This record gives sequence, C-alpha cells and structure tokens, in this order.
Amino acid sequence: MAAQTEESDTAREQTKAEQDVDQVRQRATRDQQRLDSGAVTSPKDLENLQREIASLAKRQGDLEDVVLEVMERRESAQERVAELTDRVASVQAKIDDATARRDAAFEEIDGEVASVSKKREVIAGSVPADLLKLYDKLREQQGGIGAAKLYARSCQGCRQELAITELAEIRKAAPDTVIRCENCRRILVRTAESGL
Repeated sequence: MAAQTEESDTAREQTKAEQDVDQVRQRATRDQQRLDSGAVTSPKDLENLQREIASLAKRQGDLEDVVLEVMERRESAQERVAELTDRVASVQAKIDDATARRDAAFEEIDGEVASVSKKREVIAGSVPADLLKLYDKLREQQGGIGAAKLYARSCQGCRQELAITELAEIRKAAPDTVIRCENCRRILVRTAESGL
C-alpha cells in the first residue's frame, strides 16, 4: 500500500513537473516568436526580451532536471510495487493452497467422524446402560478416554504397570466383570495381550 501510494504520488509530481516544463517552453517559444517577428523595436525591450528568453531557457533546464529526478523515483517506486505485488501473489497462492488442503482435511475428518459415530451408536446400543453411563462419565473426567487396554500387565490409559495383587484379582474375575485401573480409574479392556 505504501509503495503504491509512493508510486501514485510520484506520478502526480511527474505530471506537475512536466506541465511546468511545458508552460516555460511555450512562453519561451512565444517570446522567441515576438523577438523574431520584429514587432519589438525598442532596444531596451529587445534586451529585456532576450534576458527573459535566456532566463526561461535556464528555468526550463532546471525543470527538466526535476522531471528526470522524479521519473527516476517513480521508476524505482514502480519496480518496488511490482516486486511487492509478485510477493503478495506468491503468498496468496500459498494461502489458497493451504486453505484448500485444510478444507480437504476437514472434509475427510468430518467423513471419518460420521463413520465412527455410526459405528459407536451400533456398539453403544449393545452395551448395558449403566456401563455406558460409567464410560461416558470417565471419558469426561479423563480427557476423552474412558476405557484403556490392559497390555502386558500395564494400563494403556495411565501407562502404569499393575500390582501383582491387582493382576491376581483380574485373573479371578469373570470375563464380563467390569475391571477398573486402581491408578487412573479407567475401565480396563482385557485381551490376549494383557499378560494375565
């Protein structure tokens, strides 16, 4: 924005400087035509007119130098605008790409959530209401994990190895008995890899 403002400011400045040069040039041309026409006959008026023409020539040269300096600054500002515009376009392309990838990932995640939610509903329908209530309560308390696998005599929820006495009680318990970890209080899921 600053570079574009600088470029437009220097464009206005250049236009003004060029107009000033044109005015001086036109005036010098008119004065030269008056001088050449012979309409001025007084030696004093002729001398004044020649001095004015010389003064206008110097003024025109000074103004043309100003125009050149402004043109250089404008060219530099235009290059800066072009460079920054390219950089903005590059960053915008990266943003667009990242946004598209994010949206695709969200879509994929939403699809997985819907699929898993359907499976959960089917499984939850076969679980006794009191056990499901306990599981949901533990899930809320334990950061989303209400049950953990008992693997190699360790609770995979808290990663603590169970004491020998706890393992003995778990071995004696019936397969449909709800067992909970003494450390984290999650429901323990027994498998062939539990190490019992």
